[in-house]
Amino acid sequence: MADHYYSSRPEAAHDRRIIEAVLRGRKFRFTSDAGVFSKQEVDFGSKVLIEAMEIGSQALILDVGCGYGPIGLAAAVLAPQGHVTMIDVNERAAALAEENAKANGITNITVLQSDIYSSVPEIEKFDVVLTNPPIRAGKAVVHAVFEGAYKRLKPGGALWVVIQKKQGAPSAKDKLEQHFSSVEEVTKEKGYRIFKAVK
Repeated sequence: MADHYYSSRPEAAHDRRIIEAVLRGRKFRFTSDAGVFSKQEVDFGSKVLIEAMEIGSQALILDVGCGYGPIGLAAAVLAPQGHVTMIDVNERAAALAEENAKANGITNITVLQSDIYSSVPEIEKFDVVLTNPPIRAGKAVVHAVFEGAYKRLKPGGALWVVIQKKQGAPSAKDKLEQHFSSVEEVTKEKGYRIFKAVK
């Protein structure tokens, strides 16, 4: 099988690099590596999501497909009295997310390697679920992300999704509307759509 960022154990030779990014007015330093999503820089879609997402200071947050951590770590800074659980199928990405949390002095996080939601039981409930879903893993995986988010949100909780129009934003919105009582397109930029789906 080809090596994808959604492989559980990428075999690509390591190519570690430092990325600097300003997210929500704070400077972050991330280490990335070969075999993880958007290794050269923080993905533009993730940046649009980070700037749009609404996070309460005490929120319990789940970052699905966290990669090396930009979305979840930015959320953790916005929720100083809250907690972020960050999950990714890719063990290399999960290890980097943990490393990047330490490097940025962020402690209110837990990082788990998880095949979609395998490490997060349905009984665990969150105020916010954040995802830049793995479009290349296929529609079935993306829809499983949406369905699993619904099951793990508290009533009134919100799923925030970034998706490109050309990668199926309209059909993703239709799918979200099958599960969530309210689905709103919060913002769009350069073909990226941010959806907020409230349970």
